[in-house]
Amino acid sequence: MKNILRRFTSPQQKNSYFVTLEGIEGSGKSTQITNISDFFSTRGYTVTLLREPGGTKFGENLRNAILSSETKITAISEAYLFAASRAQLLQEKILPALSKPNNIVICDRYLDSSIAYQGFASGLGMESILNIHLPTPLNILPDLTIYLKISLETSLNRQALRNNKKDYFESKDMSFHKKLIEGYDAAAELFQNRVATINGESSIDDIFALITPYLKRVVGE
Repeated sequence: MKNILRRFTSPQQKNSYFVTLEGIEGSGKSTQITNISDFFSTRGYTVTLLREPGGTKFGENLRNAILSSETKITAISEAYLFAASRAQLLQEKILPALSKPNNIVICDRYLDSSIAYQGFASGLGMESILNIHLPTPLNILPDLTIYLKISLETSLNRQALRNNKKDYFESKDMSFHKKLIEGYDAAAELFQNRVATINGESSIDDIFALITPYLKRVVGE
């Protein structure tokens, strides 16, 4: 595993930073993305907001096909489809933005979601997911990942309050969702230097107060 990890790298762009948010459904990523965007904007950074899968025309088409699928997609197919969307997003949006000074890219989901969803919940294993991401530019890691950790019970309660139609992954059974949490926890343990695990059970303001020191560290405050 150590040999694999050595082949991953950060963007290494001066004065521009790549931040991702991770967590199971209902963890509050969208709300905190708004707060994080405001944090950087008020400091004079140009902020680019992206999501996975998606963010490009190619990625959005894949997103719609996967999340609306009524037939089972094999785990290996899922893994490569998400990797394909990610590679296009990196080449088309993330890397061009990071090549400019004073830019922040904030992405809703990234590599850790593949580890959780396909690696753990769908059973491919973490090492298989990492190996898929060794080719450039897929081997580029964020400067900071905020993992909003909540319980499965909280996730289900928050989803019930939304009352939205469940997509392909949300419709999976409880064992799948339990394994998702295991996968996110494992990714946070493996990438301790970049992943900040935040208690997502608190109020919106309290959660952002926990996130803020990590954002300040990224920009050297």
